[in-house]
Amino acid sequence: MRLIFYVGAGLLSALVTFGLAHLITRLGMKYRLYPAIRERDVHKRPTPRLGGIAMFIGILVTFGVASQLPQFHLIFAKPGPIFAILGAALIIVAMGVADDIWDLDWVTKLAGQLIAAGLIAWQGVQLTSLPISGGVILLSSYSGLIITVLAIVLVMNALNFIDGLDGLVAGVAIIANGVFFLYSYILATKIAQTEYFNLASFITAVLIGACVGFLPLNWHPAKLFMGDAGSTLVGLLMATSAIAVTGQVDVANVQMSRQLFPAFIPILLPFAVLIVPLMDFCLAVLRRLRAGKSPFSADRKHLHHRLLDMGHSDVHAVILFYAWTTVVSLGCLSFLYLPTVWAVSLVLLGLIICAAFTLAPLTRRKAAESAVQLASADLTAEAGVERFDRLDAATNDTAIDAATETLDERAAAAAALDALSRKDTTP
Repeated sequence: MRLIFYVGAGLLSALVTFGLAHLITRLGMKYRLYPAIRERDVHKRPTPRLGGIAMFIGILVTFGVASQLPQFHLIFAKPGPIFAILGAALIIVAMGVADDIWDLDWVTKLAGQLIAAGLIAWQGVQLTSLPISGGVILLSSYSGLIITVLAIVLVMNALNFIDGLDGLVAGVAIIANGVFFLYSYILATKIAQTEYFNLASFITAVLIGACVGFLPLNWHPAKLFMGDAGSTLVGLLMATSAIAVTGQVDVANVQMSRQLFPAFIPILLPFAVLIVPLMDFCLAVLRRLRAGKSPFSADRKHLHHRLLDMGHSDVHAVILFYAWTTVVSLGCLSFLYLPTVWAVSLVLLGLIICAAFTLAPLTRRKAAESAVQLASADLTAEAGVERFDRLDAATNDTAIDAATETLDERAAAAAALDALSRKDTTP
């Protein structure tokens, strides 16, 4: 019965978000409420970036309706944390919309993020303890507040950094929050053995609904972007739900040695479900600091850009992000139910498969170059594929670089190589 109410909350959030996103798309195109296309942007046609507004209102409406239902009474019994979460979300969305319109400097954005995260921590949604095998480390109010604020800001920026392809953030958030909802639900019903609704599961269910409602308009080719307002809102709520669930496991009551792993899940799972965004964030910060630039300066060297440069299409790159997120997050959760050997084996198998698909364009291109180099000059000239021969000094100026060739060029090259293969086998 409790699961039905969580699903209902997510469905309401999805419906409201979808309706508003559709309306914003029509108004945005009609009144040209979209910024100019930047050099680092992947899309080529003007697209509104106000999807975060639809997501926020969908979440806000769902919170309002749930507050009137007796089933969610305990969640709203203490209004302080709820108002803090919604107030922080409002700050983030307002600042994100302003950034999408006026392109705010990074200091202003960081200050707003710190204020929003501080508001949530100030109202009690913060880390108070860290479960460690065999016990719990209690955090002081000062250290707990600082760690909480830093964690929220980190996750917000990690989600914002990967928001560069159609459907990327929304899809990753659906997968990550789906796994995290499953964990928080299991934690409440099986481990903590409580029948009460909890804030972490509710936030996660509502956020999944908002992303589901937004994704149809954001799938390639996107009609609407969530913008900084949406990506940072998703990061804010994901971090908040993870912090809210941390510390629910009573390690003292755990009997079986294999069950000690749940004590680590609140620490590991938020990093697992966000492994790709966090990796991209860390690499971007290191790259920019090493170049003497601000860690928040924009560039075109994010992981999704690199996947495109390798030869993946927009949709293929997004699906790869989905796959990596699914393997790592579900793999982390599998330790709850499977022996360690089986869990590790499944994770390794999933990672190997993902790596193979990720590197596939490079292997295909290497095979193409080898085929051209082994073919006769007359044959390559007749097939029109001389530019793939990187060993030929005469073609160095015209050789296609995987980082710059377009999808049309890749399709033409594939057709030419196919023609080369047919000519080579013709008697």
